[in-house]
Amino acid sequence: MNKFDRRSSSADIQTLPDDIAEELSRLPSEVISVDDAPSIAPPVPLSQDEVRTIVISLMLTMFLAALDQTIVATALPTIGRQFQDVSNLSWVITAYLLASTAVAPVFGTLSDIYGRRVMIIISLSLFVAGSVLCAIAPNMPMLILARGLQGLGGGGIMPVVQTVISDVVSPRERGQYQAYFSSVWMVGGILGPVIGGVFAEHLHWSMIFWINLPLAAAAIVMLLPKMKKIPVFHRKRKVDWLGGVLLMASAVVFMLVLTWGGTRYPWLSPTVLAMVGGAVALAVSFVWHARRADEPFLPLKLLTGSVAPFALTAGGCGLGAITGLTVQLPLYYESVYHLSASEAGLALIPLAAVSTVGAAVAGRTMARAKHYKRVAIIGTSWAALCGLGLTLTTLPLWGLLTLMAAFALGLGTTFPVCVVSLQNSVARPQVGTITGAMNFFRSLMSSFTVAAFAAILLIALGIDVPLAGEHHAAGAVAIPTEDMRHAFRYVFGAATALMTTAALCLIAMEERPLAGPSAKQPVELAE
Repeated sequence: MNKFDRRSSSADIQTLPDDIAEELSRLPSEVISVDDAPSIAPPVPLSQDEVRTIVISLMLTMFLAALDQTIVATALPTIGRQFQDVSNLSWVITAYLLASTAVAPVFGTLSDIYGRRVMIIISLSLFVAGSVLCAIAPNMPMLILARGLQGLGGGGIMPVVQTVISDVVSPRERGQYQAYFSSVWMVGGILGPVIGGVFAEHLHWSMIFWINLPLAAAAIVMLLPKMKKIPVFHRKRKVDWLGGVLLMASAVVFMLVLTWGGTRYPWLSPTVLAMVGGAVALAVSFVWHARRADEPFLPLKLLTGSVAPFALTAGGCGLGAITGLTVQLPLYYESVYHLSASEAGLALIPLAAVSTVGAAVAGRTMARAKHYKRVAIIGTSWAALCGLGLTLTTLPLWGLLTLMAAFALGLGTTFPVCVVSLQNSVARPQVGTITGAMNFFRSLMSSFTVAAFAAILLIALGIDVPLAGEHHAAGAVAIPTEDMRHAFRYVFGAATALMTTAALCLIAMEERPLAGPSAKQPVELAE
């Protein structure tokens, strides 16, 4: 079979339009053949109205996935009372997280094989079906299984949405849109607990799942008619199901280790150690298989080079830092500043909201600046300095919130730069695969950071504490304020280390030119 090869086909590539030649020149010789390459006919440009409709519908779709990661938390006590089962409540959240993390690379890769339209329909359908089954679940086991099904859909939404955006707008303009999606994700995370509490208290807990139906219907109605005009870059090829299963299995076992370690089982218990061994064995098997497969599920070459490993690490550190702090800070606010649970939740807003401002600043900078990664280098370095200030100083509440907002501003700059750099480093038929891998590793990093921050607190305090935001019942051991303040300095120090690592990775990452207009403004979402 004849293949596009830089040596044998360079003359042919030079005769193509510049943007198409650039895409073909990025492809490794073993990736695309003449027979299965996507059409090189230039797509019909989308109008501003069409791009706006697509972006709004994708934001609504992502809002669904973001909302359902947090909306259940405040309704758990009500659900536990109705089903008279409190011991298994944590699985309502864990089942969703396990499923969504495991399938992220699957949906990303399949979107490169079967197309974005098919995979967005499948992911939304799974999500809606899971929502309906959750709402009508007669008992706790059925609710947990339905949440797992819902997680399969939610885990597919994120990478497919980010991949569709890469098909619609150029890399240079894409950073601005990634900032929009970062803001949607943060808003969903903030509103989720509030909406869940209101529904559970004043309506019925099942409403937290029924609300997904009209939102999903609106997203589908807006999106599907326009998707026919989106350029097609997927490439039909054989699916490496064995590689996909090995990758998902290793992720699930690793996530269970992070979920159960230190809570249900001691970290050095035989159960946890056996699970760690199983996760490592599955991961090694996946790597062994990927090196020998003709067309592996996740080509390992995509994760090497001068861009991918640094962008993946920097993005994972940024998301891990903000997730770990979001989970553990309520305990700090309640113990040190004596805030109520609702006040502690409100105190998280500066961390979540200001990070979206940082993402917006980075996105707009990418649309204009030649050296686009500098804004993220400055941002992560600034976040590391703010984290150092949190570690070394004792501040009143207003001072802490101000410094936390400054920390979040710098942290937010990592997300659009890392996403766009990753997508810009591979050929179009591999964008979905690298985007799915990115979401997969970010989810693992977030789970690892939450567990690590909890372990740091446990070691620093030397007593059992409410881990991962789970508060004990009345009568739990009271922790002196100064002890908690001292213990959290190690947590802030860990967050500082993460942001320092992100800054170093961004410095080391190659800054490849972004295709697209340098002066053209991205399409605004409203007139």
